[in-house]
Amino acid sequence: MNYWLMKSEPDVFGIDHLKAMPKKTEHWDGVRNYQARNMMRDDMKKGDQVFFYHSNCDEPGIVGVMEVVREGYPDHTAFDPDAKYYDPKSDPDNPRWYMVDVKYKRHLKRNISLRELKERDDPKLADLPLLRKGNRLSIMPLTKKHWDLLLSLE
Repeated sequence: MNYWLMKSEPDVFGIDHLKAMPKKTEHWDGVRNYQARNMMRDDMKKGDQVFFYHSNCDEPGIVGVMEVVREGYPDHTAFDPDAKYYDPKSDPDNPRWYMVDVKYKRHLKRNISLRELKERDDPKLADLPLLRKGNRLSIMPLTKKHWDLLLSLE
């Protein structure tokens, strides 16, 4: 099993949106970064555990847990000229962008804020991708050690 952190802006698609979806499941579309795309296409597997992270908001942080329920497949929004994430260079016969389906599992007992994680100055978090300078990826892999440590903070 792999562990991940996936970021989304809560006013665009937050954890409450996911929880309200039929079967509490939705595709994670609109990723337009090749490194993140590669992780969804090649590395994310059914059953992988994922932290839902609210970004670009008053208090960015980890707010919940979800699970990958469908492995990478072409992101159909790239083919739709009316879609926000349309990419005219993406071709259904040779897709450029991929997505996975995720399912809501639960809210955390509390928001584990980015500020709190930075202020902890915990050596066990030193190599956490979220805390690396310049890391702006919307999807990042976590180790089991990081997963367990972050869960222990709730």
